[in-house]
Amino acid sequence: MKKLYITAGLFLTLMSGFAQNKQTEKADKLFETYQYVAAIDEYLKIAESKKADSYVYKQLADSYYNVYNTEEAAKWYAKAVEKSQDAETYYRYAQTLKSVGKYQEANKQMDKFASLLPTDQRAKDHKANPNYIPTLADKTKLFDIKETKINSKEQSDFGAVLANDNTLYFASTRNTSNKTDKWINQPYLDVFSSTLNADGTLSEPQKVNELNTAFHDGPVTISSDGNTMFFARDGHSEGVFEKDKKNNIKVGQQGLYKATKVNGKWTDVQALPFNSTNYSVSHPSLSKDGKTLYFASNMPGGLGDTDIWKVSVDGKNYGKPENLGTAVNTAGKEGFPFITDDNVLYFASSGRQGFGGLDVFKVDINNPSETINIGKPVNTEKDDFSFSFNTTKNIGFFSSNRSGIDNIFEANPVCAAEAIAIVKDKKSGKVLADATVSILDEKRNVIATKQTNSKGEVSYDINCNTAYLFQVTKQDFDPASASVEKVKSGKTSVTLELEPIEVIVTDTEVILKSIFFEFNKSNITEQGATELDKLVKVMKDNPTMEILVKSHTDSKGSAAYNLNLSNQRAQSTVQYLISKGISKARLSAKGVGLSEPKIDCKENCTEEQDAQNRRSEFLIVKK
Repeated sequence: MKKLYITAGLFLTLMSGFAQNKQTEKADKLFETYQYVAAIDEYLKIAESKKADSYVYKQLADSYYNVYNTEEAAKWYAKAVEKSQDAETYYRYAQTLKSVGKYQEANKQMDKFASLLPTDQRAKDHKANPNYIPTLADKTKLFDIKETKINSKEQSDFGAVLANDNTLYFASTRNTSNKTDKWINQPYLDVFSSTLNADGTLSEPQKVNELNTAFHDGPVTISSDGNTMFFARDGHSEGVFEKDKKNNIKVGQQGLYKATKVNGKWTDVQALPFNSTNYSVSHPSLSKDGKTLYFASNMPGGLGDTDIWKVSVDGKNYGKPENLGTAVNTAGKEGFPFITDDNVLYFASSGRQGFGGLDVFKVDINNPSETINIGKPVNTEKDDFSFSFNTTKNIGFFSSNRSGIDNIFEANPVCAAEAIAIVKDKKSGKVLADATVSILDEKRNVIATKQTNSKGEVSYDINCNTAYLFQVTKQDFDPASASVEKVKSGKTSVTLELEPIEVIVTDTEVILKSIFFEFNKSNITEQGATELDKLVKVMKDNPTMEILVKSHTDSKGSAAYNLNLSNQRAQSTVQYLISKGISKARLSAKGVGLSEPKIDCKENCTEEQDAQNRRSEFLIVKK
C-alpha cells in the first residue's frame, strides 16, 4: 500500500522491501505505518547497541529523510552505502548531500545511481551535466523575496494562494487540536486565511472554520471569481480509509473536495469522483477559466513517486485525469502545481537538477519545450515548494524549510522585461532584415537604434510598467510606428508591417498620397514628411528633374484667406525639400487657394469632397 504525504513540503510514497528480523520488528512496524518519529527512536536504540547492520542504517536514514532532517539522513545514508544498496537509496543520499551543500560528494552518489539505472531520465540528466550547480547559481534573479510575518515559527505553514479579493489562504499545523499526525509528531493541517492590505502587510491569520476537520485540511485553490474552492482533505475526515489489519491501523488517503461560497461562508462540500482509497490526490490548482484542475497524485499510470496531473472541469462533471508527461514529471517526486492566469505552471520537483531537496520549476503549458529552474533566492539547498503567483496583483508566495520549519515567503518579480519588434513586408508577408528600428520613450525621445536580424527581429531590454514606441524605417518602404504596451515582466512582441514605396511618375506629375496639414497651419506634419521623402528620392534619382509644388485648399473660408494659406503651405513644402538636399533652383511653389477645385461643389461640399480638394500637386516642369 502507498500513501501520499502532503505536509511540510515533501510528498512521499513509501513502502520498500523489508529485511526484517526480531530486533527490528517494533521499529519496522512503526516505519511501515508512517510513524517515523517513533521509528527513529527505535532504530537509534539498535544503532547505539552496536547491533545494527546496513538495513538498520538505511531504515534510519529513510526515516530522517521522510521528516526532512537531511543532515541526520546524510549521516546514516553514509553508513548504509558501505554495503551495496538499491538505486533509490543512492539517489536519496545524493539529495541529502545537496541539501547540506556537499555537491561533489553528491555527484559520486549520483554516479552510482546512474550506473544502476542508466535509462532513468535523472541518470541521463546527471551524465549530460553533472556539474550544473555553478551555471544554475549564476542565473539571472527572477524574484526578490522576504519572509512573511504570518508564519507561526514553530509549526508548518505552506500552500499560500492569494485570491483576487486579496484573501490569502494557506495550510498550517498551528491549530490547537489534541490530535497529532504521528508521521512528523505535529498537529494536523487546518486552512487559515489572512488579508493582504493596501500597504502590503498581512492581517493576523484566522481559521476558516467551515473547512476544517479533526484531520488534514488544505492546501486550497480558488476560482477567479472567488466563489469556488477546491481543497485537499484526509480521507479519515470523510470516513474513507482502508484498514490495515496486520498493523491494526486505518490508512486514509488524501482526496480533493469542492466547496462553494454562499453569504461569505464555504459550504456544499463535495468529494471529487476520482478520489480513492488506493492512492492520494492533493495540491489542487484551478485554471483562470475554471475548466482545468491541476493536482499531484501517486495514482497508477504516473512516471514516478508522485506526478502532476490535470482533469477537465465542466460544472459538476469531471473528465478523466491526464498525466502531464515528461515536460513536467520525472521518476522522482513532483507536486504543488500552480497554474497562472497566463498558463505558466509552477511546480516543485526532486527529480530535476536543482540545489537540493525540492526546487521550484516553471513551464509554459502552451509551449512546454523548456522547463526552467527559477533559481535563487527562491530555491536553496533545502526544500522550496508551493509557489503561487497572482498575475493581477503581480505578487507570489512560496514555502521553504530553509530555517528548519516550513515558512511562507513573499516573492516579488525582479523587473526583467524585453520588447521585441518583428518587421515584415505588408504586401508579401516576408520578414525584413536590416530594417532600422528605434525605440522611443513616452516623450518620443529616441533611446536606442538597431538593425533587424535575418528573422526580421530586434529586441530591447526595457523597464517594467513603462510605455514605449517603436519606429521603423527601411529603404524603399514607408516608415511605420507602433506602441509598446506596459508589461510587468517577461517578453512583449510587436509586429510592424511596412508598405513598399510605390511612387507613380507620369509625364507631367509625381503622384503622392495626400499631404496633410493641421487645421489653419502650414508646417509639415510627420505624415507629410513621410510622403515628401518619396519625392526627394525621385528627384535624386532624376537629377535634372524640376518640380512645381502647387497647393490647393477647400472651400471653407474666404478666397483671400485660402490663397494666402495655400501659398504658405506650398512654400513650407519647398523648404522641406530643400532641407533634404534638393537644390532650390529645381523647385518652385504656387498656392492657388480654392480657385482650382478637384471637385466643383462650391459651398455645399461634403467632408469627403473637401478632403479631396485639399491637396498638393507635384508637377514636372522639366524631366
